[in-house]
Amino acid sequence: MDKTVVVRVERLVRHPRYGKVLRRAKKYKAHDEWNRCHVGDLVRIVESRPLSREKRWVVERILKQAGGGVAEVER
Repeated sequence: MDKTVVVRVERLVRHPRYGKVLRRAKKYKAHDEWNRCHVGDLVRIVESRPLSREKRWVVERILKQAGGGVAEVER
């Protein structure tokens, strides 16, 4: 998948009856025009027009790179 990244969004929810905190995750396919994202990067995605059958998001910027360095601002 050239120019595509799969972004996993995790959230914490409390079970309605038992009160245990559960981790829920959802995956989104986002467009990465310059192929700058790598595994483990923290990114911000924004909604866009449909780019393919499943791709409805665009990477706005890389907030934190996996290596620990500060990412450059794309916009």
